[in-house]
Amino acid sequence: MLSSLAPSPWLDPPRQEPLLRLVRRAPVSSSGIDPLIQRVQSGDERAFHELFLRHRGDVSRLVFRMLGPVAEIEDVVQDTFVHVYRSVHSFKGDAKFSTWLYRLATNVVRMHLRAKRSRPRVVTDQVPEEALAEGRDQELPDEAANRQARARVLYAALDVLSDKKRTVLVLHDLEGVSAEEISAIVEAPVLTVRTRLFYARRELAEALAKDPVFQRQGSDAGSDPGSARTSDAGTP
Repeated sequence: MLSSLAPSPWLDPPRQEPLLRLVRRAPVSSSGIDPLIQRVQSGDERAFHELFLRHRGDVSRLVFRMLGPVAEIEDVVQDTFVHVYRSVHSFKGDAKFSTWLYRLATNVVRMHLRAKRSRPRVVTDQVPEEALAEGRDQELPDEAANRQARARVLYAALDVLSDKKRTVLVLHDLEGVSAEEISAIVEAPVLTVRTRLFYARRELAEALAKDPVFQRQGSDAGSDPGSARTSDAGTP
């Protein structure tokens, strides 16, 4: 099924974003479920292709931010949509589809994280620009290289976090998801989400404070090195 789909970039080209935003404002049926999703649930493969194109950028960005610059990002994205195809009939419209999709994607990523601990980690040379902050068109080559270095350090520091803490931090601080929605995604009380987020931020800041790249940045800016955790990974 998915083999017939065109290879997906990290995010759709910027010139296509206004069109995608219009697509995302699709009408909702009286049942509360987007008609496109209803078509997917009825077995319409063209509708699934459209659903894939609509959400692949968000899923790719989330997967990258949870795994970091590893070689198997695209495999995990494809695996996520295989699970979507198999499980979409379970979506009842009692929550936002994005919440349901993020829950599924984070579960796939966490399964991958557990599996990868038993095999060597293959790291890519570059952090995809789309996973970093936007608005860098006028950036000098040295600045871009430094930002890439900080991003690699950041994702290495994220590896010190447990899967649960990393999931909450990525969703909240990098994806901009509210604690209430994260609660629905990870199926845990809001207080638990906030507690995980607090400890995740503290552990991440401690890990970054030990790295020379962020120590140098912190001394130059006169700030806590942990404050750079979102600026170099990008925010929506």
